Amino acid sequence: MESMPPCRCPGARNKTLLPTSAYGPITRSMMTCVVALGHRFLRAWVELMQRTAMVVVLVTICFTMAAGWYVISHFKINTNTSDMLSRDLPFRKLSEELDTAFPQFSDTLMIVIDGETPDLADQATLRLADRLRRLPNLFGAVHDPAGDSFFHRHSLLYMDITALERLSDRLARAQPFLSTLSREPTLKGLADILVLALGEESNMAGRVAALPILRQMAVVVEALAKGQFARLNWERVMQGRDAASSQRRVLMVQPPLDFTTLHPARPTMVALQVMAIELNMTPAHGVQVRLTGSVALAEEELESVETSIGFANIASIALVITILIIGIKVKRFVFSILFTLIVGLILTSFLALLIIGSFNIISVAFAVLFIGLGVDFGIHFCLRYMEGHYKSNAAVWATTSVFGPLTLTAMGAAIGFFSFLPTPYQGFAELGLIAGVGMFIALLTNLTVLPALLSLMPLPAHRPPHQGHTSRVLRLLTWLVDCHARILTSIAALLVLLSITVIPATRFDLDPLNLKDHETDSVRTLRDLMQDEHWSPQSIIMLAESPTQAHALAQRLSHLPTVANVTTISDYVPLEQKEKLRLIDDMATFLSPLFVKGHLLRTSTLAVQQSLAALKQTLLTAPPLLENDSLRLQIALRQINLNDKTVLQALETALLATLPRQLELLRQGLQAGPVTLANLPPNLCTREITLDGRTRVVVRPKDDLTDREALRLFVKTVQAVVPRATGAPVSLYESGETVVKSFLFATITTIIILLLLLLILLRKAREIMLIFSPLVLAALLTNTFALFLGIPYNFANIIALPLLFGLGIANGIQLVFRERLEQGSIELLYTSTPKAVLLSATTTIASFSSLALSTHPGTASMGLLLGIAVAVTLIATLFVLPALMATWPRR
Repeated sequence: MESMPPCRCPGARNKTLLPTSAYGPITRSMMTCVVALGHRFLRAWVELMQRTAMVVVLVTICFTMAAGWYVISHFKINTNTSDMLSRDLPFRKLSEELDTAFPQFSDTLMIVIDGETPDLADQATLRLADRLRRLPNLFGAVHDPAGDSFFHRHSLLYMDITALERLSDRLARAQPFLSTLSREPTLKGLADILVLALGEESNMAGRVAALPILRQMAVVVEALAKGQFARLNWERVMQGRDAASSQRRVLMVQPPLDFTTLHPARPTMVALQVMAIELNMTPAHGVQVRLTGSVALAEEELESVETSIGFANIASIALVITILIIGIKVKRFVFSILFTLIVGLILTSFLALLIIGSFNIISVAFAVLFIGLGVDFGIHFCLRYMEGHYKSNAAVWATTSVFGPLTLTAMGAAIGFFSFLPTPYQGFAELGLIAGVGMFIALLTNLTVLPALLSLMPLPAHRPPHQGHTSRVLRLLTWLVDCHARILTSIAALLVLLSITVIPATRFDLDPLNLKDHETDSVRTLRDLMQDEHWSPQSIIMLAESPTQAHALAQRLSHLPTVANVTTISDYVPLEQKEKLRLIDDMATFLSPLFVKGHLLRTSTLAVQQSLAALKQTLLTAPPLLENDSLRLQIALRQINLNDKTVLQALETALLATLPRQLELLRQGLQAGPVTLANLPPNLCTREITLDGRTRVVVRPKDDLTDREALRLFVKTVQAVVPRATGAPVSLYESGETVVKSFLFATITTIIILLLLLLILLRKAREIMLIFSPLVLAALLTNTFALFLGIPYNFANIIALPLLFGLGIANGIQLVFRERLEQGSIELLYTSTPKAVLLSATTTIASFSSLALSTHPGTASMGLLLGIAVAVTLIATLFVLPALMATWPRR
C-alpha cells in the first residue's frame, strides 16, 4: 500500500509520518494533522503562560485562597458505613422501610452500664435515666427496657416455673432470717442475726445455709481489705443460681443531632461522660458507663478518621518533599512542583465539596492519593525540562514532548478511579469521582501554573545539559536488560505461573466493623455486646402484618437449623400464668413480714464492735454445714481494722447498701397480675407494633456470624422463608456480595477501557502487550503478597487492583513512548524517563504508604495494599518491561 504524501497543515513541516496501516492512509494523515495542531496549540499556550507568568501566579493564589476558605468552612465527613452502598439496592430499601416503620431504632446512642452486682447496675441506671429525662433538648427520648415498673411488678411471672418453685422454697426457709434483718438493716443487725442463727442451740443454721450469705460476706470483706470496691449481691444471696438479673443494663437514647456542625453528637456524649462522673458511676464505685450505638460509632469514627487522615496528609507531604529534594535537587523545581501540587489539591477539594457535599470515610483519603499521583506530572515535566533546558525554549519542548504521555497517564488513572462510578459501591464511586477529576486538575495545573513558575525562576544558562542517569538502580537495570533480558522475562513468566496457583486462596474480610478503629470505646463496647445474647445486634428482623401472623411466622422460623430463637411481642406474655400466680400469692403470704418497716435506732460504734466480736467468736463454733464459709469469713475479718469507725461505715455500706432496693423489687414482684397483649406497657408496644398493626419479628442466630459461611447460611435459610427479611446480618452479607461484584466489575471495566484506549492510540499489538504484561504480573504478585502477609481484601483496600491497572499503565506509557522517540530499549535507559518513572513511583509509594501508619484499620489497609501494588508495579515496569523490549525489539 502506498503511503500518503506529507501533511500540508501548519506545524506539520519536518514531521515524519508513520507508515500507513490497516486503518488507511487518510486516517493516518488526519491523525498526524491533529497531532501537529495539538503541538501548535500547546506551544502557544505555554508561551502565553510564560508571557503572563506573574498574572497567572497571582490569579492562581487568589483563586486558591478562596477555594481553601470554602473547603475549611464547608468540610464534612459522612461516617455512616451504610451510606457506602447505594440506597437503590434492594436490601437497603428494606432496611430503610424498617427504619421508617420504627424510627426510634435509628440514630440511637446506647449507654451500657455494667455494675459489680446487678443491684449496683440497677440503681446506677435509675439515677442516670432520671437525670437524662430532665434534659430532653440534649438527650431526647430515653428508653430503659428493663427499668419499666411493669417488668418489676411482673418479674416473677417471667421466670421458669421450676425456677420459681425453687425460689419460693428458698425464701420460705430463709424468711425468719430475712424478716429479722429487714427490721434492722444495719451492720449491728446483720451481726446479731448471724450470731443468733449460728448459735449451737438455734434451729436457724439450716436456714442460713440455704443462703450463701457467709461466702458472699467473705468475698466483700476480702475486697475491702485490699482497698477494692465491693458490694454484697443480695439478689444472688436471695435467689442463688436462679438469679436472672444481669450485671449489665442498657439505656437507649435518641438525642437531637446538629448536623450543621462537624461533630453533631459530641455535646451529648461529653455531657454524658461528665454526668457519669458526677453521679459516681465509675469503676472506683463499682460501675462502668460506656457508649456505643450508631451515634457513638459515627462520632468516634469521625474523630479517628480526622486524626489518621491529618497525620497521613502531613506524613505524605513530608515524604514527598524529602524524595523531591533527594531526586531532583534543584530547589526552584522542588518549590514549583509543591506549589502546583498544593494548588491542585485545594481545587480538587473545592470541587469535591461543591459537587458531592461531603466526604465519606474512604473518599476522605483522596488527598493522600492526589499527593502521590499529582506530583508525578510535575516530576516528568521538570526532569524533561532539565534534559532539554539548553534548547531555545525548554518549557515548550518539555510540554510538547511529555503532554501525550501525561495525558494518557491522567486518562489511565481516571479510568481506574471512574470504573467504580457505575457500581452501587457509592463510597468508592465518590472517591473515584473526586480522584478522577483530580487527575485532570493536576494535568491542567501542571500545564498552566508550572510553566509560569519556571518562567519566573529559570535555570541558569551555564547549567550543563542532562547527561543521562547516574542512579545505581538504573545502572543495574541497564546492565540486566543489556545482558540478561531473557533471564528476566523467564523469571517473570515463572512468577506469573506461581501467582496463578494461589488465586483460589484469596481472602475477603467484608465486615465493615473491622474497618473501624478497634481502640475506640464504642467499637470495644459493641464487640462486647455482640457476645451478650440479650443485647447482640446480630439479629435478622422482619415485619409481619399483625401480631397473629408474627406469632405464626415465629413458629415456622424457630424450626430452622440456623436459628437459635425467634422473638415477637407475643413472647412478652408469660406462659403458665395461672400456676405462677398461685405460687406468687403463696410467697406474698409468708413473706409479708419482710415488708414491715422497723424503726432504725442509732447505734454506737462500741455496740457495733461488740456485735462483730460476738460474730467472730460464734464463727469459731459454726455448724459443720457452714464450716468452710465461716472460716473464710473469720480470716477476712482479721484483715480489716474493726476499731476504725470509717472502716465500720465502709463495711456497713458494702454489706447492706443494696438490700433495701432488693427487698423493694421483691415486694413489687409479689404484686403480679395476669399479663395479656392488651395490658403490655405502651412504650413496649410502640417499639414492637406500628400504628397500622405491623409487628416486628426478631430472629437470632445459633452460630457465630463472624464466620462468613455461618452468616451466609443464616441469611439464606431465613430469606428462603421470608424474602423481605432485613437486619444487620442481611445487610452485612448483601453488602459483602455487592462489594465483591463491584470490585470485579471495576477491574474488568478498567482493563477493557484501557485496552481500547491503547488500541486506538497505539494501534500496535507489540506496544499494547508490552504495557499490559508488567501490569498483569504486578496484579498477580500483589494478590500473592497480600495473601502471604495476611492482608484480606476489605471494603477499603479492594480498590487496589483496579487502581493498579489505571495507575500502573502510566509508567508503561512513558517508557513505550520514549522507546519510540529513541528507537531502542537500551537507548531509552539513558534518558531522563527511567529516572522520572523511578522518582514519581517512589513518591507515590511513600505517599500511599503514609496511610498505612494510620490508626484507622480501613485507611491503614488501603494504604498498605496500595503501597505494595505500586511498588510491585514499579519493579515490574522498570525490570520486566525493558527486558521484554529487548527480547521483542521494534521492527
